[in-house]
Amino acid sequence: MAEEREVAETWDPAGDGVLALPSGRTVRGRGLRRPLPDGPEPQFAVYLLGKEPPPVPWEARWLPWPDFRLPKDRALARELFTEAWRRSAVERVEFACGGGRGRTGTALACLAVVDGVPAAEAVAYVRRHYDRHAVETPWQRRYVRAFASQGHGTG
Repeated sequence: MAEEREVAETWDPAGDGVLALPSGRTVRGRGLRRPLPDGPEPQFAVYLLGKEPPPVPWEARWLPWPDFRLPKDRALARELFTEAWRRSAVERVEFACGGGRGRTGTALACLAVVDGVPAAEAVAYVRRHYDRHAVETPWQRRYVRAFASQGHGTG
């Protein structure tokens, strides 16, 4: 069972694209148009794309999400963000879209909310600790606030 794995299997907080959450959990964000970073592969990934991604050798889920827009299935988004947060305690979890900023940044901001970051600070947190251009559109910022208002914190 995943919960019994040692935490040593998570990302190095200093790794390329790695976001360290306040709880100590780490997740990696990246753009799929760039080469896979050096180092270990993800153990679980969530791909945020308008079309189904190609197969990968690790466990992955696809969240249909057109570029510059919002997830098509918000219930599935909540489910995947919660699963990714849970698994990030003991596994290398990755979020990725085409460029690694808008959709990925929005998903990471939602993950920060799940981790306990106040909604009003989640986008700034991801911009400070992941990519200063993360969460590209006003509706993506509103989505993070709406996600938070639905009671998705851990506390």
